[in-house]
Amino acid sequence: MSLPDDYQLTGPQRMIRDSVLPLLADVLPREKIRALDEAGEFPFEAYEALAQAGWMGLPYDDKYGGANGSYKDLAVFVETVAYHNAQMASAYLASVVYGGMQISHGASDAVKDEILPGIISGKTRMALCLTEPEAGSDVSAIRTSAVADGDDYVINGQKIYITCAHVAHQLVVATKTDRDAGRRGITLFVVDARTPGLTVRPLKALGRRMIHTNEVFFDNVRVPANRMLGTLHGGWHALMRGLNMERLCLSAAASGNIQKIIDYAKAYADERTQFGRPITDYQAVAHKFADMQVMAETTRVLTYRVADMLDAGLQPTAETAIAKVVATENNCKCADMGIQIMGGAGYMMEHEMQMYFRDARVGPIGGGTSEIMRTIIAKQMGL
Repeated sequence: MSLPDDYQLTGPQRMIRDSVLPLLADVLPREKIRALDEAGEFPFEAYEALAQAGWMGLPYDDKYGGANGSYKDLAVFVETVAYHNAQMASAYLASVVYGGMQISHGASDAVKDEILPGIISGKTRMALCLTEPEAGSDVSAIRTSAVADGDDYVINGQKIYITCAHVAHQLVVATKTDRDAGRRGITLFVVDARTPGLTVRPLKALGRRMIHTNEVFFDNVRVPANRMLGTLHGGWHALMRGLNMERLCLSAAASGNIQKIIDYAKAYADERTQFGRPITDYQAVAHKFADMQVMAETTRVLTYRVADMLDAGLQPTAETAIAKVVATENNCKCADMGIQIMGGAGYMMEHEMQMYFRDARVGPIGGGTSEIMRTIIAKQMGL
């Protein structure tokens, strides 16, 4: 079982697949995934193995020890990791893309020199603190405040559903530095997770239990002004700048997970007999697999297309939104069909299909809901 070959992949991109899958199979075997998922424990060993192999530096400048990878390289890598395990891909993205790329684009040279080498080596884990109890899709409505006080800013407020905050060393925090200015009053800061007044409380979620989400509380948290990312009140632009990359990665992760679901269900169905025949002999089952493969190929083509557009220097806002909708919704559909193919076994905790189903369901919600994506697409159409 593996990802299908694609004639468009370069030699180095095929190398990504050929080296990452055996690495993860060794440090994060299937039985360990299930054990960590059930225990709600972060996959530290696998994370460190990816770092030691140099993969944390894939999208970063070689000035900091990175590999100057392309968007397509990143998409292939994330797809490959998610084929092995979707949660591992999310753990990677939380540090390298959601948090780390804000450092790469917005931090001062001194802060970049301090943090980026740690991200690339795996010693510094990141999380992006954006969503709040009263501000999910409407980012402009965040209430967490940052008030200037001498050479510092004092942060007060609450964030929720923050992936990997419980294991992060540094947090990128979206704040309001002008509470009456809407999106024009947002400023980003990088905050040491050990700062006094900062509390992280893990939440219990349906899926993604290895990397679960958290509440983060800020009670008079003091942050030096030089930890501001970008400019004062420039946070909205910084957040928007990273959206195409985020949606590309979410699409790539869904693409990899869809193919894993198909392969896992097929391995079961090939051995399962009813009425004296393998269940794959029945058209009702075979057509389900055909539909799933259509979804897998559609997702992969859209993902690679937007990666190529980004590498060409375009800003494909509608296209990345389309890819994100198609990818994450197809992931959910395929996971549901996988359970149906496996029947009672798919519903049991002894098999992995239930985990794929639980992990997939957050896709159309996180990183911008499918409803918001459709609004973006409509606006790009002039509606």
